[in-house]
Amino acid sequence: MSKETKDNGERVTPYSDEELEHFRKIILKKRDEADRDLNILMDALKESTENSSDESAYSFHMADAGTDAQEREKTYMLFNRTKKFIKYLDDAIERINNKTYGLCKVTGKKISKGRLEAVPHTQISIEAKLKRR
Repeated sequence: MSKETKDNGERVTPYSDEELEHFRKIILKKRDEADRDLNILMDALKESTENSSDESAYSFHMADAGTDAQEREKTYMLFNRTKKFIKYLDDAIERINNKTYGLCKVTGKKISKGRLEAVPHTQISIEAKLKRR
């Protein structure tokens, strides 16, 4: 396969179409799992918000209210983190679609198959990641 630049319409990825489909399946599976998690978190946020507005100021201790607020904040942070993860996965699918998947954005070298299987949305090779520390 050619590794020419994307400017002339040729593939840039070092991976074959079969390998790209392998990565696409991994990413789509992770995306489905993240979507399910996002829905669970969204339901938890709705429920906690409804419960907090239903309670009278005299029906529970201030410490309970603080704990509830802390749990809502933690759930909201997880919700935002999951949304961000889904965006990274969508971006990886886009890189597969335009044949630029699997190249390190720091070194320009091929990201190892093992790394992409473990972290399929990554854009950085182990080599580049270790240099950043």
